[in-house]
Amino acid sequence: MENERNPLATARRDVWEGGQAAGLKEGGKRRRRGRRALVTGVVVALLAGAGVWFWPTEDAPEQPPAPAPGAQALAAVTFGVPAALPDLAVLIGQREAAVREHPADARSWAVLGAAYVEQGRRTADATYYPRAEQALRTSLKARPKANVDALGALAALANARRDFRAARTWGEAALKAAPKRWTTYPLLLDAYTGLNDYKATGRVLEKLTELRSGPTVLARTGWVYRDKGWREDAAANLADAAAGATTPAEQAAWLERSGQLAWERGEREDALRHFQEAVRLDPDQRAAQAGQGRALASLGRTTDALNAYRVALDGQPCPQYALELGELYESLGLGQAAKVQYDLLRARVRADAAGGVDDELVLGVFEADHGDPASAVRRLRAEWRRQPGIEVADALGWALHRTGDDKEALRFATAATDKAHGGGVRSALFAFHRGLIERELERYGPARRHLQDALRVNPHFSPLRVPLTKAALASLGEVPDEPLPTGTPAPTA
Repeated sequence: MENERNPLATARRDVWEGGQAAGLKEGGKRRRRGRRALVTGVVVALLAGAGVWFWPTEDAPEQPPAPAPGAQALAAVTFGVPAALPDLAVLIGQREAAVREHPADARSWAVLGAAYVEQGRRTADATYYPRAEQALRTSLKARPKANVDALGALAALANARRDFRAARTWGEAALKAAPKRWTTYPLLLDAYTGLNDYKATGRVLEKLTELRSGPTVLARTGWVYRDKGWREDAAANLADAAAGATTPAEQAAWLERSGQLAWERGEREDALRHFQEAVRLDPDQRAAQAGQGRALASLGRTTDALNAYRVALDGQPCPQYALELGELYESLGLGQAAKVQYDLLRARVRADAAGGVDDELVLGVFEADHGDPASAVRRLRAEWRRQPGIEVADALGWALHRTGDDKEALRFATAATDKAHGGGVRSALFAFHRGLIERELERYGPARRHLQDALRVNPHFSPLRVPLTKAALASLGEVPDEPLPTGTPAPTA
């Protein structure tokens, strides 16, 4: 029992295993996702030549039969919502058999490619992405014209790889082929957001809400609102999306988003509840497990936080999770355990690159704080030229600060927090970065405001950076109580 309560013991185990997440045994059986079919009509029987009518009892409500796992996953990938991993495996097996029997079946190739994309996204296994691309290009070869299924899935694949320019190209081609097909619009939302084309994002969202309503649209609308800084509206939309979801995997995904938003608002207990419920509904919801790690660490439940991160990494070895776990170890003074996670991050980035995934953003963020800041600047400049998103602006600004170029750093930090140009998201990390850059430039008033804002937005945003924020504020001291310059009129009410 000592190891279960001792972060140092957990860290030693991570080092001993070379950073390979051992995972936790998840007890209990998974919840059944279907419900038994009930009798829905009048039962007619003819006994011994006489007509005898049997009517349903009052305690047998009408319920449609639950779809088979393959059908559930098919509906999910068709409508762009998260699918349960076991159901996806069934669908992939079915479609692989179908294309072997009918190699010119463009529809089956497109569905197979879309399922590979979702499997790769859910497991962070980039080897699925070349298989997805091959399947989707085979579908286009079998049906070159108006193959909206393949075009949309290629946009989803590009988004999963963080290639937002390609996602925009494929998404716009799908839109041209079928302007009223609503499932294309969420794909374009992701692409335009990644390119910081906030005007196009607004147009696409408006059209999407004209064409469709329901949980998926509510969730996507909520996340656009979050990017605009409209956090109350975002929370309401995400709550409605989770309440209206039709499968446990979909509901878990929207609950994870709700938890992420609550975390960004500094509401750690509420965030933890959302993450826990998401994992209860879908034990493969690894983003929610990593979210539990963040929330638990901020609540002082360090061992539970380490375990949550280990489970997340075991099922979805995402570089971002390895970075967060490494920084948690570093905040505990466990440098060797942190190094194991940082080595894992680099290994995952290399593996992702083989599958066509662009991890330059997370690698640049890591290098700026824990590796080579000059390398971070080179990587992030190239990333900014390819796809100038808000997160890239913040990361590049911080990397420039770390190399001593604070004047240029402030330009990018301002872009990341400028509401007039798309930087409306309320991010404690962005405010922290801008505040420290401004302090270095001796802009003490703005520096103080942004550092204070970081702690107002989320007082627990990072185990490493919160102490730095407080120390920087202490060094700036209180706002000076100085008289107004001579000749300056006093402000009026």
